[in-house]
Amino acid sequence: MSWRRLPPLHAVRAFEAAARHLSVTRAAEELHVTPGAVSRHVRALETMVQAPLFLRRSTGLTLTVAGEALATATREALDRIADAASGVRLRRLRRLSIGVYGFFASRFLLPRWPDLEKTHPDLAIDLHTSLNPLDMLPGRYDAVIAVSDAAPRPGLVTSPLLPIATVPVCAPGWLKRGAPDFAGVPLLHARPRPEDWRRWLDHARLGHVPVQGGSSFESIGLAIEAAAAGLGFALAIEALLAPDLARGAVVIAHETVRPTRRHFVLQAEARLAGDPALLAFADWISGQAAAAAAPATAATTRRRRTA
Repeated sequence: MSWRRLPPLHAVRAFEAAARHLSVTRAAEELHVTPGAVSRHVRALETMVQAPLFLRRSTGLTLTVAGEALATATREALDRIADAASGVRLRRLRRLSIGVYGFFASRFLLPRWPDLEKTHPDLAIDLHTSLNPLDMLPGRYDAVIAVSDAAPRPGLVTSPLLPIATVPVCAPGWLKRGAPDFAGVPLLHARPRPEDWRRWLDHARLGHVPVQGGSSFESIGLAIEAAAAGLGFALAIEALLAPDLARGAVVIAHETVRPTRRHFVLQAEARLAGDPALLAFADWISGQAAAAAAPATAATTRRRRTA
């Protein structure tokens, strides 16, 4: 880009104010400077454009033809600068729409929401939850928290948050009867993840255990609630299990954790990568996820060492 020979911005502002008011005194009041300062800036512009900008009469100022042209140009330029600056402020504080799986929202996001409000009090978010993976498309929202293998996708920015690893849980009363025999206890199923039990049992070297039968539920969350009510054993996502363990609703029924290649991820279209509000949310949730993943990883390591 070629270099532009521009007049000083303070001289442009002084001239534009004087042209708008047709008064040096009123321009000086608006800009909180002296009338002499405004006059000097105007004279400097006149020298630069090599033409008078005002006709100075006893009744006040009148714009010359050159002054009219410059006044129109400077007013438009300053308006565009003001609009651009206002737009930056609006983007920084604008309301975000975030699509989230309901289970992730209830077990991870909402318990941490007070910290988000404390950390970013000016950040407003419209939260949209769904059980349907087809609803978690970045194009529908500013960003989504979805399930993915975290591989790069054209046109998307993907940030892994939490790994998805499954572990069986049950009400505390079940373990009072001793170590569970998975062939003889009710296995509760989450319909969106129909293969979870088969995969976990095979991983735990319990491939002989059948998975037919057993009640099924609309979501993992409902299956865990059913387990907490004593109806049987459910598979939980380890990284989202802390609230249920903390309130004593369920306990871990077996030390085996089955890892997967899938993660909860934050996804957004690449065109929004520099959005200030989205950057603030992404930074916050990534920090929360890192803090939550560390204890879960340590607990998994301890269980594997004692297995």
